[in-house]
Amino acid sequence: MGEHNTSGNQNASGEHGTPKPARKPAAVVVPLLGLIAVIVGVIVAWTNQSTDFGWFAYAPLSDTVFMGNGAAMVSQGTQIGLAVTVVGLLVLAFWAGLAVGRRR
Repeated sequence: MGEHNTSGNQNASGEHGTPKPARKPAAVVVPLLGLIAVIVGVIVAWTNQSTDFGWFAYAPLSDTVFMGNGAAMVSQGTQIGLAVTVVGLLVLAFWAGLAVGRRR
């Protein structure tokens, strides 16, 4: 009788290479979106650094001295920029964790 190929590979030339799976588009798009979010967030936070503010008050008639708690005034644009940066970093960290987990 003839030889039967039981492995299911019908290559007549004797090649036994297995094709590599194509990279999924999400494997490139997700870290790219995360990186873009980080860059945009840093730019927005950097350009909105200065905040013009002020208030008018008078000292009360007491013997206590007002001591500020050291809080810094941060504009809404800076807050939004920092929030976008944090979301971008979280996306990059999630993607890196998935990539490391898949290799094992």
